[in-house]
Amino acid sequence: MHIGIVHYAAPPVVGGVELTIFHHARIMTALGHKVTVVAGRGDAIQPGVIYKDEPLAGSSGELISRVNTALATGHIPADFDELVDQTQTALLHHLGDCDVIIGHNFFTLHKNQLLTTAVYRLTQAQQGPPWVAWHHDFAWLRPQYQAELYPNEPWMFLKQPWPGIRHVTVSQAQQIDLARLYGLPLDQITVISPGVDPIDFWRCGQKVAGLIERWQLLEADCVFLLPARITRRKNIELGLRWLAAVREAYGWDARLIITGPPGPHNPTNAAYLDHLLSIQHELNLDDAVHFVYQAYGSDRQLRLDDAELANFYQIADAMLFPSRQEGFGIPILEAGLAHLPIFATDLPPFRESATDKATLFPLDTPPTEVAAAITATLQTDRAFQLRRRVLTHFTWQGIVKHQILPLLSQVVAHSGVTSEQ
Repeated sequence: MHIGIVHYAAPPVVGGVELTIFHHARIMTALGHKVTVVAGRGDAIQPGVIYKDEPLAGSSGELISRVNTALATGHIPADFDELVDQTQTALLHHLGDCDVIIGHNFFTLHKNQLLTTAVYRLTQAQQGPPWVAWHHDFAWLRPQYQAELYPNEPWMFLKQPWPGIRHVTVSQAQQIDLARLYGLPLDQITVISPGVDPIDFWRCGQKVAGLIERWQLLEADCVFLLPARITRRKNIELGLRWLAAVREAYGWDARLIITGPPGPHNPTNAAYLDHLLSIQHELNLDDAVHFVYQAYGSDRQLRLDDAELANFYQIADAMLFPSRQEGFGIPILEAGLAHLPIFATDLPPFRESATDKATLFPLDTPPTEVAAAITATLQTDRAFQLRRRVLTHFTWQGIVKHQILPLLSQVVAHSGVTSEQ
């Protein structure tokens, strides 16, 4: 699709709507769609996104300020219709070849009523592409704006639903507000929230971001971290069996990341890695256990620096540390700093450092019992549950891919516009 986006301002202007536009445009473009952003202030968002500067779409500037000042006192400027015509012409020039256009805020906010009126007239005359109204605020419901609103056009355009427009709000609370303002049933208003970008939030570098994408870690039900070199005393095979028990008994798409390379001081560690790979295959964990060291194959050895290892502590939901012998066990401390639940073997150094703040198991504990304890702990951990909810429902990537693009495709199909993508 060729998707247009219109707002008073666009990035790098700072604001919640501008941030939303940035992520929508970025991801739509990455998914192969053409995006044109039209705004009164801003700049090119990123390579591949088309930006059109249009003062008539802004909320400031000499002309817009003059019109806003007059309208705030109930007076319609003499050149209002002429300026609306100019705005219509500009919008069609910039966006006439789009399949669909998203308009942010100006359907119910009065910061540029030239823009509001122009889009109203275009949509009612069925000129140009179909529009989706993305609502963030409602002038008619805000006490601070009441003195600037009047019971006739163009102010009433902000209060009444427009025929042929698909409505989106950013929360259920705002859905209720818009339904009350417009007198519409809730099911005629779609809720699509803003989101977060976990990779950006975690400040992941290119290497770690590539591994997250390669292994689709954000789509897993649970990510366990085993931060250790591949040596026999780390007892990694027990961690594999714990993981297999969790997956088999509870149906989770649980993953395990082993961060280190084979230990450098024992030539048999390479054979130990081969042994682990055979166990991984035997337990049907080929797509569930991820060895960083050979993420891209045995011929391309990958190692993490300290910052990259710290990223994986942020990415993980919990730590598995099944060592059979440790002098101390620094990862226990690191997991504590990262707020990770710890599931480890019951070794004296772990009891010393973690006391009762980690869940420890005797080495001979059946994996099914370990799995039951792990899942029981995580299922009552509110931080874990909220984290999974965010990653399931509130990432920008997921929101654009699974909510916005299907909605836009419906609008295009209903309008009869033929999409290129």
